[in-house]
Parts: sequence; structure tokens; C-alpha cells
Amino acid sequence: MPLEGLAQMDITSIIADLDTEITRLQQARALLSNIATVATKTTVLSKKSAKPGLSREARERIAAAQRKRWADAKKASKPAPAKAVKESAPGVRKRSLSVAARKRIAAAQKKRWAGIRAAKKAAEATPAKQVKKTAAVKKGSTAKKATPKKAPVVNVKKAVAGKATAASKEAPTS
Repeated sequence: MPLEGLAQMDITSIIADLDTEITRLQQARALLSNIATVATKTTVLSKKSAKPGLSREARERIAAAQRKRWADAKKASKPAPAKAVKESAPGVRKRSLSVAARKRIAAAQKKRWAGIRAAKKAAEATPAKQVKKTAAVKKGSTAKKATPKKAPVVNVKKAVAGKATAASKEAPTS
């Protein structure tokens, strides 16, 4: 029994030592995190201050040089006369249809559309008669609709009763 008391005292002292160690480590962590945040802030500030700035005269010289470049570029890219625009690079000829080919294509398209219009007129004329017939059939079909016949209830009851008596007669014999 005395050993248990001694072990209990050792455990409590160990726990107390651990608690003090934990608090010491937490304080060290807090200090390090504060130093890290201060260090990042100082590096950001030092980067900004380390960036060299241009003097006013230097910026004006750069701006003047850039304006000169843009003026030269605009002079070089002035639009050419209308005839020069139509002409393409040497050796490359723009493809175009001959007058005869255009007339053949136009005639073929006119013929095609005439056929489509004729078919449309024929379709408009004939379905009117068919619609009347189908409408008459629909009206008549609703009146002649057949309903399925149900078996009389009396016969069903007799059949069920007959099966029940037959089943009850067979059950004792088996």
C-alpha cells in the first residue's frame, strides 16, 4: 500500500511538470509568432523602399520616345487606296465565279424554289379534305367507343363458392 501512495505522488508531480513545460512552450511559440509577423512586415516595407524611382525628367524622356514610336507606326500603317486593298499578294489570285456559272446557279435555285412552292401549294390544298374526313372519323369514333363487359357478380360468387367447397372436400382426403 505505501507504494501506491508513492506512485500517486510521482504521477501528480509529473503532471505538474508537464503543465509548466506546456505553458513555457506556449510562451515561446507566442514570441516566435510575433517575431515572424514583425519580420514579414519589415520585409514588405524594405521591398517597397528598395524599389528605385524614376526622376521626372526620365519619365518625360520615356514618354516622348514612346509617342515617337507610335507616330512612326501610324505613318507606316496608313490605309492604301481602294484599288490596292482589292489586290492580294502576288501569286495569289482571288477566286470568283464566271457570269455563266452565276446564271446557271441562279436558274437552278429558281427551279428548286418553284418546286418547293408547288409542293407547298399541293400540300395546302389536299390536307383540307383529309382534315374534314379525320374530323368526321374522330366524332364518330367517340360515339362508337366500346366498353369492356364485366362478368356478372352473381356468377363470380357462385364460382368462388364452388371452388371453396371443392377445396374443402379435397383437403380432408389428403
